Amino acid sequence: MFCPQCKSLMISSAGQLKCRRCGYIRQITDSDQMTRTRVRQEKEIAFFDEADDISTKPTIATKCPECGHNLAFWWMRQLRSADESEVRFFRCVKCAHTWREYD
Repeated sequence: MFCPQCKSLMISSAGQLKCRRCGYIRQITDSDQMTRTRVRQEKEIAFFDEADDISTKPTIATKCPECGHNLAFWWMRQLRSADESEVRFFRCVKCAHTWREYD
């Protein structure tokens, strides 16, 4: 709970909530009790699949190792564990060769 006067965090002591900063005191009520919820909301994560329309992806000026063309579509994918960096994929605009780069 936060103090209504100074917005500081209040501590519980002897059935009361006390503010350390300004000294505000009030009794603990039933609405102050913590509740545990089991509902978890999933966040929408957008990622590209190789089957997606490639023409909607951003482009970058990079040299294709296959044909030498200087423009490629790119996208990123988390392939390993979350503590490791993402992998960048590139697909040549001209010959559709796909390659990847790691950090």
